[in-house]
Amino acid sequence: MIVECFLDTNILLYAASRNPMDARKKTIASELIQETFFGLSAQVVQEFYTVATRKADFKMPGEKAMEWLENFQEFPCHPIDMGLVKNAAVMASRYGLSYWDGAILAAASALGAPVVYSEDLNHGQTYGDVKVCNPFKDVPKSGFHEDAAAAPGAGSDQRNTSF
Repeated sequence: MIVECFLDTNILLYAASRNPMDARKKTIASELIQETFFGLSAQVVQEFYTVATRKADFKMPGEKAMEWLENFQEFPCHPIDMGLVKNAAVMASRYGLSYWDGAILAAASALGAPVVYSEDLNHGQTYGDVKVCNPFKDVPKSGFHEDAAAAPGAGSDQRNTSF
């Protein structure tokens, strides 16, 4: 399946943020969600649910988070399977990334996404057949950075999700 783009967790989280300091990023993220045919991965959806229901900028009740997940069902979501795990490991090794960032890129590639929207990877860099675009590159930093939803036992190789 070919999608217009792939959205990293931080895009979804900014769209759901209640932090007034993130208003501009919320607008940009919401526009991406409303105006593109995007792809996701199981990893992204898991991270979204975990952060949205546990962190202060959201305090989202589980029922509300489930509504978001229901809406995400309209879009392709790549599962975590052995092929993805192996491709993620290759991407991580090839580009010197964490496994978790490699998994984002591998899922995007599997869905045929030419672009990954993320603020966690290098803006403008191409990783294999996927180019990264930070839609917030011209927005001043809010000064808030969170270690989000790393897989249990991930140790120091945690995936950082900024919002």
